[in-house]
Amino acid sequence: MRVVLMHYHLRRGGVTSVLLNQAKMLADAGYDILIISGEEVDDDRLVFPYVVVKELKYDRYRSDEAGSRQEVSALIAANIMKAMKNHWGQAADILHVHNPLIQKNDALISALKTMQREGIRLLLQNHDLAEDFRPDVYISDDDYPENCHYGVINRRCFSFMHRAGLNSSGLHLLANEVVPVEAAPNMERTRFLYPVRAIRRKNIGEVLLMSLFIPKGTTVAVTLPPTTDKDEGIYRNWVNLVNELKLPVEFEAGLKSSFSELVGSSIAVLTTSVKEGFGFSYLEPWTAGRAVIGRRIDYVCRDFEEAGVQFDSLYSSIDIPMVYLSVPTLKQKMESALASTYKSFGVKAPSYVNNMMLDDIFSHDYFDFGRLDEELQAGLLRTLRANDAVLSDIAAINPFLAKLSRWAPNEALISQNRGHVENTYGKDYIFNTLKQTYDQVMNVPVKHKISKSILLELFLDPLKMSLVGVGYE
Repeated sequence: MRVVLMHYHLRRGGVTSVLLNQAKMLADAGYDILIISGEEVDDDRLVFPYVVVKELKYDRYRSDEAGSRQEVSALIAANIMKAMKNHWGQAADILHVHNPLIQKNDALISALKTMQREGIRLLLQNHDLAEDFRPDVYISDDDYPENCHYGVINRRCFSFMHRAGLNSSGLHLLANEVVPVEAAPNMERTRFLYPVRAIRRKNIGEVLLMSLFIPKGTTVAVTLPPTTDKDEGIYRNWVNLVNELKLPVEFEAGLKSSFSELVGSSIAVLTTSVKEGFGFSYLEPWTAGRAVIGRRIDYVCRDFEEAGVQFDSLYSSIDIPMVYLSVPTLKQKMESALASTYKSFGVKAPSYVNNMMLDDIFSHDYFDFGRLDEELQAGLLRTLRANDAVLSDIAAINPFLAKLSRWAPNEALISQNRGHVENTYGKDYIFNTLKQTYDQVMNVPVKHKISKSILLELFLDPLKMSLVGVGYE
């Protein structure tokens, strides 16, 4: 079978790793693979035939000379068809596209529809959906492709896409392969490791909060800095706050040590993220003999728990008494963020949505730290650093924080979870799922379309809105 795997770029990151893992397992099974991306590739993992279609790259990286949207769309379609015919002498059996429903290239959707009309079978695999509080990458002026197969990476997205109009025969749950992680041996374990880029939705303020409760002589280590201007300023504010408050936090640890060394020196792997697609961070550490501790994302963890993985050191919220917050400021920020989110999606927020959110906020004596923005988080961190009584109060309300200074790994659970991860998310299981999906793409025609309005309504739950999780990568 001839398969094209396609993405805007192949820079190092989660989607690239997934695509290359798929390429390897497919090639090993005898599939004929061609990779297409919008940029030149510098990655020693790329040992497969690939073609650069420069018009496919992100809008912000294309020159002004590229042409109009319609011209770029036509070029994308024509050059992809040309690449396939140059490589095979004919079109691919399946064009497997990663993350097409986030607007990184405003000409892609039209190009996919053009190729579909020319008989190309599409499998559109979505790692992220803009409807999940990401209006900055929402495709507002084009319907999503109809009558083709779609893939998603968690059950929540499967449910929402199905309820928004997709038939189960053309909608596929495609979990990602988890490649075992190596931990360098014989290293002193002094870090709580957070292996991420420090972008907003990773909720870096909560990492600083953790550092107030970890054992003396240990640190919290964040591996990589952000790469976009919109995250850079906020990141620098966190770096400055760590220096101001003299917190035991390491930034950019991944630029100074190898990943295996970082894992080897870790006590546990930490997560404070408020939003994930698949959730590698909840699975990979167990394969290296390290437990996962920190913030629970229900829709991610439920999938893994169904596979047998157990989490004994996660919390659903860090409760902050409202008396320690500026309630008028919080109200203004939440209302403004909700209204701006709806406006950015091109719709008006129903009045009941705002009322529902405010009723929820003011019916409780506590508010989740992970739903605050960076300004409110930083102010609270300064209060906690200066006032031991407030620090003790927060610890008394949040058992995870209270126990963090004496936390110890459950080695039996680590061994058990490693087995579940390797069995359910290992190469063989993931390949069989992908093979079955390709068989359906080849043999099961589908007639369906996504209602964008229904999909948006399903995702925009004001009770789940976090100020660090709106509108950012």
